[in-house]
Amino acid sequence: MFDSIVIGAGVAGCVLARELAEQMNKKVLLLEQREHIGGNSYDEFDDYHVLIHKYGPHIFHTKIQKVYDYLSRFTDWYPYSHEVVASVRGDFFPVPFNLNSLEKVYGKEKSEKLENKLIEAFGKDARVSILELKQKEDACLQEIADYIYQNVFLYYTMKQWGQKPEEMDKEVMSRVPILISRDNRYFQDKWQGMPKNGYTKLFETMLKHENITVCVNTKAQDKIQLINGEVLYEGKPFQGEVIYTGPLDELFEFCYGRLPYRSLRFEMEHYEQDFYQSHGVVNYTVDEDFTRITEFKHMTGQKCHGTTIMKEYSMVYEGK
Repeated sequence: MFDSIVIGAGVAGCVLARELAEQMNKKVLLLEQREHIGGNSYDEFDDYHVLIHKYGPHIFHTKIQKVYDYLSRFTDWYPYSHEVVASVRGDFFPVPFNLNSLEKVYGKEKSEKLENKLIEAFGKDARVSILELKQKEDACLQEIADYIYQNVFLYYTMKQWGQKPEEMDKEVMSRVPILISRDNRYFQDKWQGMPKNGYTKLFETMLKHENITVCVNTKAQDKIQLINGEVLYEGKPFQGEVIYTGPLDELFEFCYGRLPYRSLRFEMEHYEQDFYQSHGVVNYTVDEDFTRITEFKHMTGQKCHGTTIMKEYSMVYEGK
């Protein structure tokens, strides 16, 4: 008999299962309705033996050494710092938009003047949201704000979220700040990288413990029932803890309706060349229907013939 049941074998579920098994010596059953562990961080080899992320690119980064040290028990690391560029009508510059982007757009002479204005207004190395920048009355700052808004945020946000930036929660918009620096990295966290043998191998290693039993292709409701406040496992009373890591609206059987999730559609293309683009991710912010192209070999450091890219289209989530 199990002491604990964890529902969902994504990042949270795998870590919980390991901690319960290792630190508390509990017998843990980990249930996953998909055919694999790892949740959206799952990776696999495609038909051309290129390691791809099935659900879009996932890059590890953290400011917390404890997190890095914990995961390092289960993987070695490929030292990768994520850098993204935006494609705007054939021109490329770093995103988040920074002082290097500024110089690329305006040229060296004018960008020096604008750089001084930004530093004076916000300070060097500051992180500024587009909404903050748009509120400044200075004509030079307004010019920068208008360019970034039109060419980086407006159409990209509408493609990705189906809303204008002004309609979005400020917390969402601040995820992609304007950086008053020349650091081209997408993340400034101290610890960054990719699991050397992939995320799936990391989670497989994490779950290798005598106290953990993993069941994939298994819906929790086929094993667990809640009747009159009592939890039943396979029809028998279960006295242990049940931990759920899935969507909240699904947990409550959509009694309050569905939460307004967004979803993604991916299109894979393979090319018989070493690389397709200059960076792991290129954002297409203006004209194209897709939001970005990911080329995984840049991120994983894999050495193999040919390359696979992923075009990403944002869409409304319509449920299962």
